[in-house]
Order: sequence, then structure tokens, then C-alpha cells
Amino acid sequence: MAGARKTLMVLLTAGLMGLAGCEAPQPAPTPPSPTTPALPPRASKVAPQSEISRKQADHYARVQADLLARGLMRVDGGGPDTPFTQRNLVDNFIRIALFDEYTTSEGRIIAQATKSALRRWEQPIRMKIEFGPSVPLAQRAKDRSTIASYIKRLSHLTGLPMHLTNGPANFTVLILNEDERRAATPRLQRLVPAINSLSLRAVTEMDRSTFCLVFAYSNNPNTYTYSTAVAVIRAEHPDLLRLSCFHEELAQGLGLANDSPAARPSIFNDDEEFALLTHHDELLLQMLYDDRLRPGMTVDEVRPIAEQIAAELMGGSS
Repeated sequence: MAGARKTLMVLLTAGLMGLAGCEAPQPAPTPPSPTTPALPPRASKVAPQSEISRKQADHYARVQADLLARGLMRVDGGGPDTPFTQRNLVDNFIRIALFDEYTTSEGRIIAQATKSALRRWEQPIRMKIEFGPSVPLAQRAKDRSTIASYIKRLSHLTGLPMHLTNGPANFTVLILNEDERRAATPRLQRLVPAINSLSLRAVTEMDRSTFCLVFAYSNNPNTYTYSTAVAVIRAEHPDLLRLSCFHEELAQGLGLANDSPAARPSIFNDDEEFALLTHHDELLLQMLYDDRLRPGMTVDEVRPIAEQIAAELMGGSS
């Protein structure tokens, strides 16, 4: 089932500015239930999983099994069989950090590769995880532990302070089953008051081929600095698909907004070869948050600096 893992990444102010990594979402076959609560503030009991959600869980279990049977979803981070050069690293960085794969036109999401500018956070990230009421308590505990460990790694790579919080947050991870995601509009509007209808539909009408997504927002239309992000993860995913979504969406939410078919070994490539952040991807994050780069820089401004940084990271190997 090649091409199954797809992600959505956008930079918004009051409206949709850029998009990467996902086909235009199609309407879900069943309308959202108006009586299903999206995310209660503190759920003391676990709600039963719906029949449609159980069917989704069966579907994604088959997807994961198929990918693994074909030798995809690697967790080794690359190796001798996936070498890359300094030139590869620079070219991949430019394509992933400074291009958008998708844009919007007449209220639709369309595939159109366009140059953008460098985007990243300039403030500490306070991350909050919110679960739909039907997510089992044991799964919640496991996900919290997994994400807490992963953001420590991301913080170490970028130098950006990141921590989990139960209080006010600027990066929210929503882990929702099918019914909960379809009914998530009120929660999304509270998290991002300026969110538009196209972005809402990308979540509530998410196509089956979209495993997870992340939105990143700027409060100022004249800057390329993130101030808010929301990631949406399907709670029906089996362990490895779930973990791959955490790895890709949280990293993309830091500013690696695009995917590239040339990037290897990398999770920023829709070929599903790698499930987890690779050494190549770690270098991309280090480059993105190097002090010599600044939000808003163009491709022409970034490239000579990126070449210098890549040379230092790779010991001058070309």
C-alpha cells in the first residue's frame, strides 16, 4: 500500500498560507455526530469505542502489516545502505524547510510546489496532549511517556526548550478516534480562534490515506515565526504507525514543513521506507535551528549558510 503515510503541514496567520504533504481531504462517508463530545477537559472514565472506530483500527492494522511485510517502516535510522552526502543534505534541507508542496486555490487544497521562506519557533514550546474520551487509559500513559521522551530529543537537537504541560500550551497534540476527530471543530476553534473552514475540514473530513497532520500558526502576518501548533493523530493506529506519526508531525511542527522524494534516509519522504526520525533528519533539525539562520530567509539567502553548516556537521565530506 505504497503512499499510504501522508501528512499535512501548514503555516497560517488569519488564513491558510502554506501547505505540504497531503492530498486534498475528501468528505468522510459518515457525517459527524453532533452529540459526540470532542474533548472533555478531564475525562475520569473511558467511553466505549464506536463501531466505525473499531473498523478503522482494523484497517490501519492491515496497513501496518502490509508495510512491514514489504520491508518498509524501518526503525534503524539508516545505515551503510542509505548513504548521503553534504550536497544531498543541503538540497534536502532547502526542499523540506523552504518549499511548500501544496497550496490553496478557490477554497481547495491543490498540489503546487512553491518557494516559501524559513519558518521555525523563536519561543519555548509548551506542549499539551489531549486524548479523546474513548482512548484507553493505558494507551494514554504510554503515549505521554513516548512523547515526553521524544520532545527531549527534539529539544536537544534544536536547542529549543520544550516540555509537557497540563496548563496553557502553544503546541497541542490531539489523539482522537474517528468520532472524536469528526466532532473536534469546537475544540479546534478554541485552540486557534482564527482557524478557517478549510483547515477545520482538513481535520474533521480527513481522508483514510491521511494518517496524521499538523498545523503551525503565526500570530503576525509579517513574520515566519510560529506561535501555535496543533497536531492531530489517529488514535486507531497500531503501535508503529502511531509512533511514526509522533515522530513526523512533531518534527514537522518545528518547521520542516515539506516532504521530498529525494530525501533519504528520511521520514520527510512519503515512500514509508522509514518510520522514525533518522540521523539525516536530526541534521536537518540542527540546521533549521542554527543561529546563523533566521525566520523569513529566502532560498537564496539560506543556501550558502546551509552549505557551511552542513560542512561542519558532516566533517567537510562532500
